Amino acid sequence: MDRERYRRESRGLEFDRVSFFTDAVYAIAMTLLVVELQPPELAAVRDPAALWNALWDERSGVIGFFVGFILIGRYWLAHHQFFASLRSVDAGLISLNLVYLAFIAFMPFPVALLSNYEENPVSFFMFAGCMAVVSLLEVAMFLWAARSGHLRFAATPQVMRFAMLAGGAPVLVMLASFPLALYSTTWALLSWLVVFPIGAILDRRTPAALRADAGDVEDGGGGGE
Repeated sequence: MDRERYRRESRGLEFDRVSFFTDAVYAIAMTLLVVELQPPELAAVRDPAALWNALWDERSGVIGFFVGFILIGRYWLAHHQFFASLRSVDAGLISLNLVYLAFIAFMPFPVALLSNYEENPVSFFMFAGCMAVVSLLEVAMFLWAARSGHLRFAATPQVMRFAMLAGGAPVLVMLASFPLALYSTTWALLSWLVVFPIGAILDRRTPAALRADAGDVEDGGGGGE
């Protein structure tokens, strides 16, 4: 049995084009995060204290850049792992991926909005809402791939339950933080830290087929040769 990673079933370039296009959108989105950062303009260009004060005033934008970069990078890693589990793609999965990429490309805007208006709950709602939609679309793409026979392993009930739990947990955490944002956006963002212990627990319970070495798992899924 051919277990080569990222093998596609057709002789065309469909699989590679989807993968390369996705990487390009991620690269552009992560690069655009820095566009909002501009060097401060000073009247006293030789005054170190003035420059330090001006840089301190830009701290929210700098923090927003790194937060956005880390989050988008985390989504890219998850998408990369998802594609590593695929044996093929179809028009439906490609279409879902395009919708998913639309929100990834949009991500720099809510990041900039939250950086400039960090105490405004509306900016938090847009930021958290965008991330929640991205997470839901990840679940949708996995379900489509599983039901259409595109996975490189068997979509057992255990795998499906874990995928739903792992994909839905961040969404629930983000939605639960909405009421808290009306009181403090800072505390609402800090509440997201709960996803780390949740993720650690889930990692220890990951089914063998979904681990990083999924390519070595015996293929029992659909989408036959």
